[in-house]
Amino acid sequence: MGNVISLFLVFLKIGAFSFGGGYAMLPFIEREIVNNKGWINFQEFSDIIGISQMTPGPVAINSATFVGYKVSKVWGSIAATLGVVAISFFLVSIATHYILKFKESKIIKSSLMGMRPALIGLIISAFLSLAIESYKDFKSIIIGIIIMVLLLSKKIHPILVIVVAGVLGIIMY
Repeated sequence: MGNVISLFLVFLKIGAFSFGGGYAMLPFIEREIVNNKGWINFQEFSDIIGISQMTPGPVAINSATFVGYKVSKVWGSIAATLGVVAISFFLVSIATHYILKFKESKIIKSSLMGMRPALIGLIISAFLSLAIESYKDFKSIIIGIIIMVLLLSKKIHPILVIVVAGVLGIIMY
């Protein structure tokens, strides 16, 4: 039961202090779950991110659900998922009341403009952290280049990209 409560509190903290969506949350999730708590290792974290991208729904919620399940099965997944969405749900519920009133506020617009570069920095940080651990050999670099070329040259659906990468992994490894 202690792990379930701890999962809820850790993901509540992640949800409360992460802005910019699931990818911006990844550095916080990594720090708390892999580095601070040690509930999973980095390889498992990378795998969870991959699975979270393949399954429907936001990556942060999917990640919380998978980590929670890994740590404390069904109750852990429920606790982690509720924790990561609780603050957002509460804030959005309150914000909807005031959103029209402050929609044209220069302070709000300016603060959001200031947050954008920080959010991009968080996403790049998550990318670099994953890239360092994922590109371990020449084959993984080749797969990454092939996928990047496909993404930049054609409008391919992300699910198809993941399937192609999986097939390339089966072929090359």
